[in-house]
Amino acid sequence: MTESAFVAVDWGTSSFRLWLVDRTGHVLAERRSDEGMLAAAKAGFRGVLQSHLAAVQAPDHLPVLVCGMAGAKTGWVEAGYVDTPAPLSAVLKQAARVSGEARDIRILPGIAQRDSKAPDVMRGEETQLLGALGLDAAGEALVCMPGTHSKWVRVKDGTVGHFSTFMTGELFSVVSRETILSLAVAGADEAEDVASFKSAVKAAFGAPAFAANLLFTARSRQLLFGGTPAAARETLSGTLIGAELAAGLSGSVPRTGITLIASGRLAALYRQAFDALKVDVSPIDADEAVRRGLSMAAAAIWTK
Repeated sequence: MTESAFVAVDWGTSSFRLWLVDRTGHVLAERRSDEGMLAAAKAGFRGVLQSHLAAVQAPDHLPVLVCGMAGAKTGWVEAGYVDTPAPLSAVLKQAARVSGEARDIRILPGIAQRDSKAPDVMRGEETQLLGALGLDAAGEALVCMPGTHSKWVRVKDGTVGHFSTFMTGELFSVVSRETILSLAVAGADEAEDVASFKSAVKAAFGAPAFAANLLFTARSRQLLFGGTPAAARETLSGTLIGAELAAGLSGSVPRTGITLIASGRLAALYRQAFDALKVDVSPIDADEAVRRGLSMAAAAIWTK
């Protein structure tokens, strides 16, 4: 039987993911739940983690390495930040240990951009970058990391130089549920309308200053010319993503194109968006990236 080496945890704002990992990085067991930072802050971080450790029968001596919002100021233990320009290797050296625990539990720091004109922070994405690009990556990379709060990151020779956060996912949720546009998308089924999505991406990319106007067309077009709720939903999604891409692609793009770190539905959506703009992307699965990053960090911390 393969022996487990450590437990990897990606603890987000609203999600919790745990993997029991062996010395080769192979996943022996996995747990997922909606017990993210917001829920765990009420229920108790230690109790949430312990319940999942028990479920995968993790031995008592097994160390745990955590990335994400558990290390935020409002999380379990504040893990601080590495400031830009931030070598990804520095993330490995600044893990905060959770005191008062018999088990060795450590939380990786985030990355902070202390620029008064463009202040920004990330937690969890730095570990995905580590897993996707490695410690010794040469050359330049422009990385797109979709999510509730999408990140666009410029990395050169393993160092994060600059990054920007876009509230694309959260804005889609609010606009589609809490505004007049909720009427346009009401009753939308799971069917995709790729044509409407790509059209909206191109329109917003070409005129990002009109994004608020383009969003309303999801309603006005439906009232005047008909159209399905699914088409309206894809118009909202495509408009917000197109505006994000207009900003993200506004600077120079490396000859290697864009590195896209994403999983599931978001990975498919962003690949369609880049395809609409005829921009080359190199896709990397986000789950695999964070697991690799955590494995690399664990090896650096616990291997003597």
